[in-house]
Amino acid sequence: MTDMNRPKPVLNVADAKLMDVGGADGAFAAKIGRIGAAIGSTGIGCMYTVVPPGKKAFPFHVHHATNELFVILEGTGQYRFGDETHPVKAGDVLAAPAGKGRALAHQIVNDGTVDLKYLGISDRHDTDAVEYPDSGKFAVLSRFDWTKPAEGGLRFVGRADSAVDYYDGEK
Repeated sequence: MTDMNRPKPVLNVADAKLMDVGGADGAFAAKIGRIGAAIGSTGIGCMYTVVPPGKKAFPFHVHHATNELFVILEGTGQYRFGDETHPVKAGDVLAAPAGKGRALAHQIVNDGTVDLKYLGISDRHDTDAVEYPDSGKFAVLSRFDWTKPAEGGLRFVGRADSAVDYYDGEK
């Protein structure tokens, strides 16, 4: 990348380009902005998330490879971590280490009356597996950017009971 094409290494969160995410049932809704990529960060990711009152941005999950931490900027909420729930507010920093199983699964819920705003900071991996203990799903991603799905990569979301044999369909 030439100096002319290099992103500016500074971005105020108020200037982040936000996109809507959410689930069909209405429990999940947020606006997210990719800060890390926007400032040219390659080994550490940073995402700005704005969650309206009563909503969650993402399902309860644990990454096998990606370590995350969250910094609450504004608002209040609940941090589900394993089988515990912790109240959170502006200034709190939350750990979400990589691992497996319910004990390290996490989710941030806005239980307040104003938007909950936070930064999610993580190491970046081209490949990760993610477990979703509440629904029994898992996801495997490799070189896939879910904010730009048309650019390709591999993404599979499923359940273990629908798996096929390693040699299934091979000749």
